[in-house]
Amino acid sequence: MEEKGSIRRSYIRICAVIMVILLILAGVAEFTVRRKNNDSIKLYKIEIERTVRELEAHTDDPSYEVDTSKYDTITGVFRYNGEEDNSFFETNSHCAIRDIDGQLYRIEYKVDVSQARKTALTITHIALAVMLLTALALMVWFYISLIRTFSKISDYPKELSKGHLTIPLKENRNKYFGQFLWGLDMLREKLEEEERTNLELQKERNVFLLSLSHDIKTPISAIKLYSAAIRKGLYKDADKLTDVASKIDSNAEEIEAYVSKVITSSKDDFLEFNVTDGECYLSTVIDHIREYYSDKLDQIGTEHMIGDYSDILIKGDPDRLIEVFQNIYENAIKYGDGAYIKMSFADEEESRLVTVENSGCTLPEGEFDHIFDSFFRGSNVGNRAGSGLGLYICRKLMNKMGGDIYAESEGGVMKVTVVLSRR
Repeated sequence: MEEKGSIRRSYIRICAVIMVILLILAGVAEFTVRRKNNDSIKLYKIEIERTVRELEAHTDDPSYEVDTSKYDTITGVFRYNGEEDNSFFETNSHCAIRDIDGQLYRIEYKVDVSQARKTALTITHIALAVMLLTALALMVWFYISLIRTFSKISDYPKELSKGHLTIPLKENRNKYFGQFLWGLDMLREKLEEEERTNLELQKERNVFLLSLSHDIKTPISAIKLYSAAIRKGLYKDADKLTDVASKIDSNAEEIEAYVSKVITSSKDDFLEFNVTDGECYLSTVIDHIREYYSDKLDQIGTEHMIGDYSDILIKGDPDRLIEVFQNIYENAIKYGDGAYIKMSFADEEESRLVTVENSGCTLPEGEFDHIFDSFFRGSNVGNRAGSGLGLYICRKLMNKMGGDIYAESEGGVMKVTVVLSRR
């Protein structure tokens, strides 16, 4: 619960910071526009003073006329002609009366900001409101669509790692997390299934070992009795000693048979290979491998080559086929010299042969017969980690899909060929 709350609190803090920044920007924009408008309103006072100074400079020329076109706010300048000029003092328009050397002047002006500036101010207000509302709506949408859903599933991987596999994920139609949630639930089901399989396998092994230990006690007890009798000299007759020796051999062979049974059992299929009987296009598998390994191999400096091929419909489970090639590639990366990995194609009867080769093969020829055995690791592994199951799994999967796999070495090049059945 702490992690979920932490995610929500962090998101709320981020949203609050974003809103504060947006409000500050909105305030700056509002201030800038209004300042320009205020500057426009104050302009008439400045231009009145300029007009007065201009008239003062031309007092010796009674016929001088002020050119109002050079002013943004001055609309007219009129002299007072005496009492007969009744309109001089009217206030139906913005004006200022100034006395310049005994002569009265009426200076008319406009103070309204332009319609364009009014429109700009209105648009600014609308834009700021839309921006803030949009940001708020996006934050709410992001929370509902992503953060809230992510909060619900944030603990799920940890629960899976702890082995808590019985709680399925609730169905969620979120288009962003739907596939992810579906994949997590599939992982849970697979882990749960594997846990059941392992428990059943463990139970069978335990029953087998208990049964075997019970069976093996009988010949061991017989051997002990015979050896004790011989040690005490109870058998004087040579024929009897021969018979006892024969019985000891028989019991020893029985024990050896039980041991063989244990070894054979340990080599039985201990992994469950679920393969879907289906079909897919070869390009589906190859494109996945190309996409998955191109960047990886490029980063480690290994040249990656995939030869030309014609696309065909092949028999098999595409996910399992991808798993086969991934195991082959991982071996090539791990045990090759990193110079190159190449994939080539060939046809043989009703099959398509796909060969993955890598440079730097140091596996002795005598060990090739065992590389598909379970837990086998060649003498060239060095200190590289591994389980010896990769190629074993590949062969089991290919056999289940009606194909095959084999390996060969030539001139220091390792070649693993996958035989795919055509549809």
